[in-house]
Amino acid sequence: MRATASSLAAGLLAVALVWALSLGRTWDAVEAKVFDLFTTLSAPHASTLPLVILAIDEPSFQALQQQWPFPRSLHGRLLERLHADGAAAVGFDVVFAEPSSAAEDASFARAIAAAGPVVLASTQEMIESGNAALWTQVQPLPQLLAAGAVAGDISVRPDDDYVVRRQANGADSFATQLARHAPLPAVPPRETQLIEYLGPRGTIDTRSYYQALEPGLLPPGFFRGKIVLIGRSSRSAVELQTSRADTFNSPFAVAERGDRLFPGVEIQATLLANRLSGGGLNEAPNGWVLALVAALAALLVIATSSTRLGAHPGVAAALAAGSAIGVVGLSYGLFTLQKIWLPPLFPVAAVVALYGTTALLAYLAVRRRALRVRGMFSQYVPPEVVSRLVEEPALMRLGGEAREVTLMFTDLANFTGMSEQLTAEQTVEVLTAYFNAMTPVIHRWHGTVDKFIGDAVMAFWGAPLDDAAHAEHALRAAIEMQAAMQPLVAGLRARGLPPIGMRIGLHTGRAVIGNVGSDTRFSYTAIGDAVNLAARLEGANKAFGTGILLSDSTAAQLPESLPLRPLDDVIVKGKTAPVRVFTPCGDATLCAR
Repeated sequence: MRATASSLAAGLLAVALVWALSLGRTWDAVEAKVFDLFTTLSAPHASTLPLVILAIDEPSFQALQQQWPFPRSLHGRLLERLHADGAAAVGFDVVFAEPSSAAEDASFARAIAAAGPVVLASTQEMIESGNAALWTQVQPLPQLLAAGAVAGDISVRPDDDYVVRRQANGADSFATQLARHAPLPAVPPRETQLIEYLGPRGTIDTRSYYQALEPGLLPPGFFRGKIVLIGRSSRSAVELQTSRADTFNSPFAVAERGDRLFPGVEIQATLLANRLSGGGLNEAPNGWVLALVAALAALLVIATSSTRLGAHPGVAAALAAGSAIGVVGLSYGLFTLQKIWLPPLFPVAAVVALYGTTALLAYLAVRRRALRVRGMFSQYVPPEVVSRLVEEPALMRLGGEAREVTLMFTDLANFTGMSEQLTAEQTVEVLTAYFNAMTPVIHRWHGTVDKFIGDAVMAFWGAPLDDAAHAEHALRAAIEMQAAMQPLVAGLRARGLPPIGMRIGLHTGRAVIGNVGSDTRFSYTAIGDAVNLAARLEGANKAFGTGILLSDSTAAQLPESLPLRPLDDVIVKGKTAPVRVFTPCGDATLCAR
């Protein structure tokens, strides 16, 4: 529980850090690119709305043999042609704020008065004065407004990357003014909207300015019932490198590719298309995002806490990956089906941060547990057993478990007399050589060394890993241990020391196996009456003159390949019922008698 709480606290701290990062401009820029990707993937690439763009482009400059700005009488001629062809409304994405010649302005004003609904661009301009800056509205010439033209604000709010993503829904906006004269009912603007682009540059029907002036280039009635937007659409390198270019980055392109830049007039046409069709996207409330993050965090925490830490790391990883993919899918579904922009970056980053933190803590916990297990067992069991316990911690049930095991007790005969002839250092040297010879044999036969008690060894088979042949392995280890004593005895004799022997007692029974001790100091050991009986059988070797003595419960589990010789029934200290004892037929001491 404490580990889960710590993991949750660390995960929530990581999510809080992600939230703090999400307040930065770099984060906003990345989210904007996700918006652009969704726009690119979902744009319908078609428009059935009655909109036409007349682009003031390079072909028009060449065909009309004119430079910018065009004479206003030329715009007047264009209005006359459009009015005659049945255009529903005309919008000039051109700011006519400065007077031209009186004749030119008068000609344009007369055409406006005769043409019907005409919207002329107005814009906002910043005037700097000392330390202050003032925004002022730049309006078309009063003469043109007096002729019946309506001013429409073409101001847009590009983001830092100069991509226009946000709507301009003011009552006096250029798109709103044109929508009032549309042959279709306009949809009331929503409070917060993002632009729903129809497609890349050229998606909305675009013709060159000169084509509407010269007869025969467009079919009769081409403009009937349509809203016509007129504006600059230059692709010249000179204009793209100066402030003269009325262009913006689009979600479909980057600024370095001039042929993919959006002209201002097409931005206005897109805004108008959104107004006419009810397009555009609402931003999801912040509460939605926070609720989604909270739900995903709770899901991950529940999944993590419902399994043992580190036991199934793939579950949390798969859940985190599925959650991230699900968030992106949900965001894209809302984007395309409900016209709601729910930025997926923060929820995805929160999931990654939460999972990454909990996974790191789980990994560290597993590492700590592995080190603890290795420290606990490496001295007592074979290395391969330690590795398996690390990989499968469920096999090690801490706190004690009753199971059937075969227990071994050994003791050195005549060790006390020999040690009286040795210094303390020499005694330790002999014991070290003895333990070094016995421990590998026990490990080789899958046994666990419980402890060293003076010159005695306590070991058992059948724990911590299950061993169906624990009795056989214990006896084979005992026989091999007796053989390993011979080089040690020979070495002692060479030093002029008296010989020693080893007595071994084996018993199979149920014992409690587990960690015993205090919270700060404990050991993995076996406890129970079976332990005491094994120790008593070791001492009973003295009465029979044997080196290995085993109980009937051990003998009952041995294969025929290990023949035994029954000895007698003995009553050991602390027991009232006799125990039948056996010794291997290969016991050297018995065979010599």
